[in-house]
Amino acid sequence: MSGILDGKRILVTGVLMESSIAFHAAKVAQEQGAEVILTAFPRPTLTERIAKKLPKPAKVIELDVTNDEHLDRLAVLVREELGSLDGVVHSIGFAPQDALGGNFLNTPFESVATAMHVSAFSLKSLAMACKPLMSEGGSIVGLTFDAQYAWPQYDWMGPAKAALEATSRYLARDLGKDGLRCNLVSAGPLRSMAAKSIPGFDELADVWNHRSPLAWDMADPEPAGRGIVALLSDFFPKTTGEIIHVDGGVHMMGA
Repeated sequence: MSGILDGKRILVTGVLMESSIAFHAAKVAQEQGAEVILTAFPRPTLTERIAKKLPKPAKVIELDVTNDEHLDRLAVLVREELGSLDGVVHSIGFAPQDALGGNFLNTPFESVATAMHVSAFSLKSLAMACKPLMSEGGSIVGLTFDAQYAWPQYDWMGPAKAALEATSRYLARDLGKDGLRCNLVSAGPLRSMAAKSIPGFDELADVWNHRSPLAWDMADPEPAGRGIVALLSDFFPKTTGEIIHVDGGVHMMGA
């Protein structure tokens, strides 16, 4: 039986650990027939080790999304490996420690600017760097953490995710004429590398123990990975600017 990504070429950012959503997106994509290429920063060698656990080999390219030289050379390096792209996964986010953990009112602008650049503006940067490789159209999928709400301890990553969500909508508007879709998956909390960087993460995640209609397993990133792969596929041909929640249903619960 053929997979839903048969013949597609997909670039996946953000594979840092086997527990990361990006790793499972890459894994499911390969299982569904895609050729996958990975990007990594700041330690490509770490991603190369993790990539060996994928079903098939995957090339790793160093990419700092805040570095114009890295972005300018990305299309050349990917074209050498795959020729073109059908999909891109943006799984990149970072905020300095003083922008998290209850320090919202005292965070300096420099730290906020870093969070916004890496976590939100980078979606536009990555999309434009990959656009020359997607002349036949395709799908760009990013990851958010529902920015409708003020979460405990999340602080300036909340506004950064709100900016990411807005950026995705504007990309969907401006890239639609080129046949490019841009959507986001809003995943529930997972014990990933990103979670480890958030002081008081357990307080935030505890919400899911009480409010999730579907049992939520913080040790299982595969449902989010599957959501990403679905959006990369041709099964959502006219869906763009959308946020698909893979969070056990918490997003729609009232008090």
